[in-house]
Amino acid sequence: MSKNLEISTLLDYYGMLLTDKQREAIEYYYNDDLSLGEIAAIYNITRQGVRDSIKRAEAVLTEAEEKIGLIRTTKMLAESLAAIRKNVDIIDQRNMRVYRSDEINESIINILKELDRLEEI
Repeated sequence: MSKNLEISTLLDYYGMLLTDKQREAIEYYYNDDLSLGEIAAIYNITRQGVRDSIKRAEAVLTEAEEKIGLIRTTKMLAESLAAIRKNVDIIDQRNMRVYRSDEINESIINILKELDRLEEI
């Protein structure tokens, strides 16, 4: 994952942990592609001040993910849900070819409904 995408994702999950100024500066830098000089002009501070603020914000976001792990957990859950869906499809195909069981079909429908519900979260 590119650093821009990584920081943008961290910002989506943990941006509320930053001060308003840190959040704005990091959004300008990573999402809006403004330079340190451009951001410094907006805040009327030095480029070094902007850089320090962005580095502190990056540290807060990274530490939050290391401790809380929402991104890691979300990715793991998405992979698990995809694997479950794939296996349900295999069972469904086998049921249609071999067993033709209404009970299995009903269970498959219920599992798929639950998967859909979980994927909406």
